[in-house]
Amino acid sequence: MMGWHPTGGAPAPDTARGIDPRAVGRWQHPVAGDPKGRVQCDLCPRACRLAEGQRGFCFVRANHGGRIVLDTYGRSSGFAVDPVEKKPLNHFHPGSAVLSFGTAGCNSACRFCQNWDLSRARDWDRLGVEAPPERIAQVAAARGIPSVAFTYNDPIVFAEYAIDTAAACRELGIHPIAVTAGYMAACARPEFYAAMDAANIDLKGFTEDFYWKVTGTHLADVLATIDYAVNEARTPDGRHVWVELTTLLIPGHNDDEVQLHAECAWIREHCGPDVPLHFSAFHPDWKMRDVPPTPLGTLVKARRIAMEEGLRYVYTGNVHHREGDATVCPGCGEVLIQRDWYRIESDRIVVDPATGEGRCPACGTAIAGRW
Repeated sequence: MMGWHPTGGAPAPDTARGIDPRAVGRWQHPVAGDPKGRVQCDLCPRACRLAEGQRGFCFVRANHGGRIVLDTYGRSSGFAVDPVEKKPLNHFHPGSAVLSFGTAGCNSACRFCQNWDLSRARDWDRLGVEAPPERIAQVAAARGIPSVAFTYNDPIVFAEYAIDTAAACRELGIHPIAVTAGYMAACARPEFYAAMDAANIDLKGFTEDFYWKVTGTHLADVLATIDYAVNEARTPDGRHVWVELTTLLIPGHNDDEVQLHAECAWIREHCGPDVPLHFSAFHPDWKMRDVPPTPLGTLVKARRIAMEEGLRYVYTGNVHHREGDATVCPGCGEVLIQRDWYRIESDRIVVDPATGEGRCPACGTAIAGRW
């Protein structure tokens, strides 16, 4: 995942020597009448109130001189070139490459985090290398990589850096992609999602009890973000931001049939049947090493339930399952894209060069996505 840096691994500058004005938080306000002069961070629902020198829950946003600053702005934990299907995005320019990167810190507290060394990092000078927004976009363009993904830790906590990088990417014709848990305040959603061409948002479960006990966040806030991203978010040219959803199924925690039916019904009713849903297998990690891996049968059952609830594009992930890797026409059942893990073996979608719309060659049914 890590190990390649577009800047050659140069150490990041010490923010204590001068704060980049772009790193100043865009969503904050002073707490009126507070004797400690605290400032509230309005980026996420935690609404951390920070006195001078204090850090938020994410650890990477802090009060410096009466203003909240993103200390990891322009610093990356490393880069990799991935297939877009690994994000996972199966309906966004399938088979194309993505330059993926993240920083440090996170505003969730997932007990199963598989990138915990980054999300819970407390030493970004050790992790970080200098990677300004413009340089990231230039490297992607020079290498012919059509998309840049903000991932590994959650781009919500480095939103200013992600937005500026997304703008630099768009200037060079590169697609910005967010891979996020969606735990974001309403006031920050419009600017963040307007900067993205696509997003994969985690819907980690479908009960408040699960969300609070296992992720330390709240379900309602995530559902509001998903609703906004799918139904309201627009790119500068007026197109809907392309959104896909992922649920990591954890045995005994969020994989019961009642919860799955409720989740899939909510997606159908609030997002429509064309938003792709990925069910991914859990592997023991971080603070949930005592939970067994997800059986393939659980993923197959979840996929069946989702399709019974009317969702048209449902996938299985983190396992080898050709049926769950395939994009199938909802009109006639033809396999349109066959994948083997992340490798595309065949792609039969017919794309209109004028509109970019994809259709099934057998029956003409429109296939939702960006082709």
